[in-house]
Amino acid sequence: MASDTNNFEPAPAARALSVSFEFFPPKTPEMEVSLWNTVCDLAPINPSFISVTYGAGGSTRERTHATVSRIVNEAGLTAAAHLTCVDATRAEIESVARDYWAAGVRHIVALRGDPPEGETGYIPHPDGYAYAADLVAGLQTVAPFEISVAAYPETHPEAPSADFDIDNLKRKADAGAARAITQFFFDNGAFLRFRDRVAAAGIDIPLIPGIMPVGNFKSMMRFSAMCGASVPNWLAEAYDGLDDDPAGRVEVGTRIASEQCLELRDHGIDDFHFYTLNRADMTHAICRNLGISTAGSETQAS
Repeated sequence: MASDTNNFEPAPAARALSVSFEFFPPKTPEMEVSLWNTVCDLAPINPSFISVTYGAGGSTRERTHATVSRIVNEAGLTAAAHLTCVDATRAEIESVARDYWAAGVRHIVALRGDPPEGETGYIPHPDGYAYAADLVAGLQTVAPFEISVAAYPETHPEAPSADFDIDNLKRKADAGAARAITQFFFDNGAFLRFRDRVAAAGIDIPLIPGIMPVGNFKSMMRFSAMCGASVPNWLAEAYDGLDDDPAGRVEVGTRIASEQCLELRDHGIDDFHFYTLNRADMTHAICRNLGISTAGSETQAS
């Protein structure tokens, strides 16, 4: 285990890497200040885009819109707004999309979405878009958005089979998606096998690995249980004894995510999407370990 993440020595880079970051909208004025500080801290890395998640409730949607608009207008960064099919008619979703276009947003992350809190299963709105592929097709009629969709290296937990899940991704690609961003994972082999299956299915859009820097192992376990991401024993062992050591958890999480990205780079991956959980420190350190300078260019490690 590395004793100091500042002494991490990445392998020399053969090509430039691209990164993007995901945030969730703030729930309080204090969280808004914290989020904006995080955006400003990460902005010098020059991400290809910053995405902001979107919940089923009206207030969450409004916060997403406000956050995305501020990223575009004040930070001067490319923002991608999440849109879901949950609890909304087609007309309502299309109205939100038009508002985003008017605000300068040109990139949408189109998702089916999770059931609203308190509901046990997803039920399509009778007047809405049923699934993400339908949403992608519908957004194409609103404006020429660049559209990203989700992919699941370890299969969506509600999919009846892995083949069904691949077929669903193909439907999203055929509907006009520009790229697929994966659920986070810790087994690079699972991602690489999934990439092979995606290619064999004739899906030729870029497949971007979603990376989760783990600063809180217990919280990550809750996320994993909800989304079906497996947690290998070696990962649990790496955090053993660190419950009361937040600095130690950050050090371990930074090292593990950095090594994960470097290994994926050796397999031809040069684009990464980070689930930041609205904190800058780990993501900033990982990008530095990957040789990405704050000028937005790739630096060569000696």
